[in-house]
Amino acid sequence: MSADMGTFRVDVEIENPANPGEKRTISSVLVDTGAELSWFPAEVLESLGIDRYNKWHFRQADGTILERWVGGAYIYVAGKRTNDDVVFGEPGDLVLLGSRTLEGLNFRIEPVTKRLVDAGPAPAAVA
Repeated sequence: MSADMGTFRVDVEIENPANPGEKRTISSVLVDTGAELSWFPAEVLESLGIDRYNKWHFRQADGTILERWVGGAYIYVAGKRTNDDVVFGEPGDLVLLGSRTLEGLNFRIEPVTKRLVDAGPAPAAVA
């Protein structure tokens, strides 16, 4: 089996919700449904003035625990926008588009074509 089976990458734009208008593009971001939050380089988030407001702990596959700062950002992918918590990645961290951001964008993954596609109507409760 190929090591990259089922994985693919997309281009992402990031914007500071507190200072809209200036965006940064991050190319070739790994789509990772196994990651809850999206991870972007801290220097990109800092260059936009995105504030760090919470620390999260993350468990890696080998069991080690990482601590990283999180802040809020607008995230644009394929013409759609959502706002989400994003991780301030440190050198050596992967750059990821996580499952929570994908859900906020209302995308699902088409595994055969390795593309993001519209997830259609979201479920709603009925009274």
